Amino acid sequence: MKKALIFGISGQDGSYLAKFLIEKGYLVLGTSRNANIKNLQNLQLLGIYGSTSTISLNLNNYDEIIDLLEQYCPDEIYYLAGQSSVSVSFEQPLETIESCTSALINILEAVKSSRNHVKLYHASSSECFGELQGRVATEHTSFEPRSPYAIAKASSHWLIKNYRDAQDLFLCNGILFNHESPLRPANFVTKKIVSAACRIANGSKEKLNLGRLDISRDWGWAPEYVEAMWRMLQMDSPDDYIIATGKTHSLKDFVRYTFEYLTLNWQDHVEINKSLFRGTDITSNTADPSYAEKKLKWKASLHMYDVIKNMINAEANLLKSKSK
Repeated sequence: MKKALIFGISGQDGSYLAKFLIEKGYLVLGTSRNANIKNLQNLQLLGIYGSTSTISLNLNNYDEIIDLLEQYCPDEIYYLAGQSSVSVSFEQPLETIESCTSALINILEAVKSSRNHVKLYHASSSECFGELQGRVATEHTSFEPRSPYAIAKASSHWLIKNYRDAQDLFLCNGILFNHESPLRPANFVTKKIVSAACRIANGSKEKLNLGRLDISRDWGWAPEYVEAMWRMLQMDSPDDYIIATGKTHSLKDFVRYTFEYLTLNWQDHVEINKSLFRGTDITSNTADPSYAEKKLKWKASLHMYDVIKNMINAEANLLKSKSK
């Protein structure tokens, strides 16, 4: 039985990855800054809370990490921890950068010192590319980060490449473009849109306040993306991969389709709030995922419209259960 260690198991990706690996027959151990029932609600929602082992861990403590690796001897490590919101990173820049870089250095040093041959996946980000200005991003496109979060992820990305080359370690960067699910936290715009639209469809008189609607993103389905993470660590040699659908849509399209699916006119319920505008907003990012399709034999099957439908259906079920 293979053993996997997931740093950041309580988040969207960590929870879906844990479910995927359990179904693959893995023994899964996950860490969280505070591994209590309240913070592990995603595992409960996915029905796997009792099927994983979870512990609280301070990622800034190297000794705790090295002890964990020596005791658990994982075959695979997935580093998904760290502050992951672009907007929050402007409010908490130091915490964001430290949570992505300092913790990763501790893990990489522990992996380097480990007596076992461990494979490690690192969650990089499309935010590293910054403003692409009409270009299509590949694995060789240069980084021009435009937020503390993007700077943190770009630094971590290069740490992975440096340790991989200098220490001959099996380390992979997954450059994931936007991927959504019902497990997204409320401060993410896709979750904010879907939740508000469902409440309005259910009778709420609220207005949905949003910033720029002209920005465009490549939105995929998170449960599909965790399979790509796993596939990277099944390869014979480590590499970096863009994971995306290859299809880009505007936020206005996301809003319009969400309300249309609920038979509502979005313009009746949405207000533009200029205080939500950021000068460093990336207007568009477009991805070329062909390398992952070729090497990993992975391709996204669900796109933005499918993502919205799935999120709305999950949100509707949640509202229905709360009303009982």
